[in-house]
Amino acid sequence: MSKRLPHHKVFVRLAPSHIHGVGVFAILPIPKGIFMFCGDDSNMVWVKKSKLKSLPKEILKLYEDFCVSRGDSLGCPENFNQLTPAWYLNHSMSPNVAIDRHYKFYALRNIKKGEELTVDYRTYSDSPELSFT
Repeated sequence: MSKRLPHHKVFVRLAPSHIHGVGVFAILPIPKGIFMFCGDDSNMVWVKKSKLKSLPKEILKLYEDFCVSRGDSLGCPENFNQLTPAWYLNHSMSPNVAIDRHYKFYALRNIKKGEELTVDYRTYSDSPELSFT
């Protein structure tokens, strides 16, 4: 049995974005409906916002930039050193990517090679702006 190479089912890469900082870009055409982050199956951990108030501002910025806000909790990667391309999707009011109830991202339409992938944060997070006070 042959072992698959590390690029198997990899459709995207990180690159500078005209929307905001770093973005996720298609390196291959992505068909409508496909889940594009194959192998990114780690579960989020949920942290109460109240536990973060005394952290240094540089650490709080990680939570602000990379977590899903739901009420008084934040959904985060198990460790910020494990951020995958999915955590770098930028927001758009007219996205080409959506998310299912298991926080798995799929293409809303055919996405062309070179196109930036975007998602509407409001469909899965209370607010892109977090307050720890």
